[in-house]
Amino acid sequence: MARTTEGANFSLRDEIKAYWSARAATFDEQPGHEIFSEEERQAWRRLFMRHLGTGDGRKALDLASGTGVVSHLLDGLGFAVTGMDWADPMLALARAKAKRNARPIRFVMGDAENTMEPDETYDVITNRHLVWTLVDPKAAFVEWHRVLKPGGKVLVVDGDFVNPGPVAQLAKKLAALAAHLGLARDKHHGATTSDMAATHQSILSRVYFSQGARAEAVADLLKEAGFETVVIDTDMRAIHKAQRKNFSLFKSLERATQHRYAVVATKAK
Repeated sequence: MARTTEGANFSLRDEIKAYWSARAATFDEQPGHEIFSEEERQAWRRLFMRHLGTGDGRKALDLASGTGVVSHLLDGLGFAVTGMDWADPMLALARAKAKRNARPIRFVMGDAENTMEPDETYDVITNRHLVWTLVDPKAAFVEWHRVLKPGGKVLVVDGDFVNPGPVAQLAKKLAALAAHLGLARDKHHGATTSDMAATHQSILSRVYFSQGARAEAVADLLKEAGFETVVIDTDMRAIHKAQRKNFSLFKSLERATQHRYAVVATKAK
């Protein structure tokens, strides 16, 4: 896989940061980001319980925490949660949400690829839809291994958004046509869906997983980073079923055949 130069990496990372900063204002309005039903909330809780168990005061680091959706789930399971994000607008919203809900979640500015956290600090590391954006995922995984305690776990929730099935391909074309005709608009500062999609596609074409973040590829890099046991879980049906009720027809069709998964990696004791 082709590598970019250090200067280009810096430029790309800045672009990724700006992209998510711009999306912060409407992040919680979008299905797939915020949770809109108790059915979906319970589906996420079951996924976390299946792989992480109850918190019991254990320390969790939620990387690319955004507005704190996953951080709140972890707090509800009894973890002592630190949410880390590098987009100021996301952090501001996350802190306000935690204060409003009286949640004792600590939110800090930081880079998921270089957290600057002390060695062996956390029992659990989580992230949702972060890995596909990483410039150097192996370096990030080595970093996560470093800050985990012996026996600690990483839970990655992500997907291959580059190689959709035929239904998803058709849905994307229909959505693009609707946007071109002015029939669909995004809420991101008045930008059309096609504008945001173009920015997203530009970023996606230059990250490490530009050919698609397949679960097997993510698992292999986690093993190379030193994790002892790596398990792939593709049973996301309960979450997707709950989310579909809040998606548009085009989005529901697009997500129907995307390859979404969880990967759980355990550090040796």
